[in-house]
Amino acid sequence: MTRRVFVRSFAAGAAFIAGGCHHRGLLAGERERKETQPTQGERPQNKPLSETATRELTEHRIARIEAHQSNDRYPRSVGRNSGGNPVGHGSSRPIRILVTDKGARGGAMSGVSDEQAQKFIGARVSDLFDVARGAAEAAHPIELPLYDLAGNLLKRPVCGLLGAAGPREVPIYSGSIYFDDLEPPETPRGVPGVLASCQQDYDAGYRAFKLKIGRGFKWIPGQPGIQRDIEVTRAVRQRFPDCKVLVDANDGYTPDDFLRKLREHMAKVGCRALIVDGESRSERAQQPWRYGGYTPRHIETLFALAREKLVDVFNLDLGIVGYTRWRQVMPELVQAGAQASPHTWAGTPRPYYAAHLAAGIGNIVIVEGIPGTATGLDYSAYRFADGKLVVPDAPGFGIGLSF
Repeated sequence: MTRRVFVRSFAAGAAFIAGGCHHRGLLAGERERKETQPTQGERPQNKPLSETATRELTEHRIARIEAHQSNDRYPRSVGRNSGGNPVGHGSSRPIRILVTDKGARGGAMSGVSDEQAQKFIGARVSDLFDVARGAAEAAHPIELPLYDLAGNLLKRPVCGLLGAAGPREVPIYSGSIYFDDLEPPETPRGVPGVLASCQQDYDAGYRAFKLKIGRGFKWIPGQPGIQRDIEVTRAVRQRFPDCKVLVDANDGYTPDDFLRKLREHMAKVGCRALIVDGESRSERAQQPWRYGGYTPRHIETLFALAREKLVDVFNLDLGIVGYTRWRQVMPELVQAGAQASPHTWAGTPRPYYAAHLAAGIGNIVIVEGIPGTATGLDYSAYRFADGKLVVPDAPGFGIGLSF
């Protein structure tokens, strides 16, 4: 599994999080406070939806399901990580729009096939979606459009349908800081290239950056790659002292390169960073279960690490688990003393879906942001406040559709 470390600072020492980690780790010390002191912009929980909500959903049937493609457009070309090729300026995302027999609409990302989509035509919305439980298991392929549709019908933001248990100002980081020091290949920009990308995202409102590390795995073999990782991380820390710094090696570190006893070393130097794991999977579940496409063995291993206090945050993928399943399994994470930060890359709409999940069910420490726009999708209802993404009061996901 990919191991990430959410870090506020790096300093001297051959190991990445050696000396200088006396700075507070990402949101360290805030777990207790967030339950008793609402952050600025936090709303009280929505009043319970009345029986009229079920009646409203019952009165609408799915009349057609439109298929569209949305093209992401990143503000710059995104480079490489430890093992992959440059990402580029964005790619295409499938969007499905549900239209009811009364003309109501709701749309979001969905990979449902045309054949699958036909199975939902004529179904009552209430048969596919329940406010208390979310999308029916059979409706999983269109669950995100269903949440948007239900929110539009009930005139509630999705986070309100989920219970409004979290703050509406959601911590978010830029997940688009790749190996920009190595681009373009013919004239690499070096460390200033990474700083320029951070500055662009800082100007857009971000106050947290996830840096890709692990250059020594493929692109700058051996110790020079590790030294570049350290150099880049230090440079970002120094240039943006008011920002949080996260690092992601994408499996680019071997045990010999990284700290074998990470948690013990962190305790020794006073580092309170959070360790994150769980996104990558080496095998798929034969049948979806409560953790979606992750295998029971994968999940059991993750919870075992949490029990040993070796992992603080689960970053299981938003879609591999499934939106409705996320709300169902979150109590298990809470019971285990773990927080969540669902993986969202790639697809610019996904951070907004994750933000509603954070504001709806809580226990999500931070959301992975993907700076950029997308054709046919309007994100202007969202704004930044002190580096946090403010979830709007608009119905559904609050993303305008112009297909």
